[in-house]
Amino acid sequence: MREYRIPTAHGEAELIEKRSRFIGQVWPVATEEEALSLLKSVREQHREANHNIYAYIIRENNIIRYSDAGEPQGTAGQPALNVFVKEEIEDVLCVVTRYFGGTLLGAGGLVRAYTQAAKLALDAAGISVVREWQRIRLHCAYAQYERFHKIVLEQGAAVEDIAFAADVALDLLIPAPQTEAFCAHMIDVSAGTIVLEQLGVQEIPVSDK
Repeated sequence: MREYRIPTAHGEAELIEKRSRFIGQVWPVATEEEALSLLKSVREQHREANHNIYAYIIRENNIIRYSDAGEPQGTAGQPALNVFVKEEIEDVLCVVTRYFGGTLLGAGGLVRAYTQAAKLALDAAGISVVREWQRIRLHCAYAQYERFHKIVLEQGAAVEDIAFAADVALDLLIPAPQTEAFCAHMIDVSAGTIVLEQLGVQEIPVSDK
């Protein structure tokens, strides 16, 4: 499968520009219906706002929509959308709510404010990479734990869980195409003293830090 990037969670950030209040919000969404439902909720929550501009990108059917919501054309929805296009984020909804502060910002000021509000909200949400991951459980002795914990991280594995019992069991996620090479490397560096269980492949979002 082609890997892709999505927001990790809902994120919200606020920006004040010449007394205008910009509230940026970002969500991961799987369908256009979900995006429209969230947009409706924001409009209801901020019904007193001057503008609720939006942009969303849905992987399924390659749907891209945006709206300036009454702001001058090209100053709001498109700049917000560009944030996600630049970062290669998909399955995302962004809404930026503006409460007018009494001072006109001009076209350039609006573009900068909406761009910054969208980017701050994305930063708050975080980014995850969705790809096919192989789940692996690595068993090692307590004396080996610190060494192999470091090695699996160096090999690009994500550590989901660690259990301390008769031995140490690390639940790992490995990009599926790297499974064979990873397992061979771990057996080699451990001289065959560890046990690896392959628990199946899943499409999973993992935080991109």
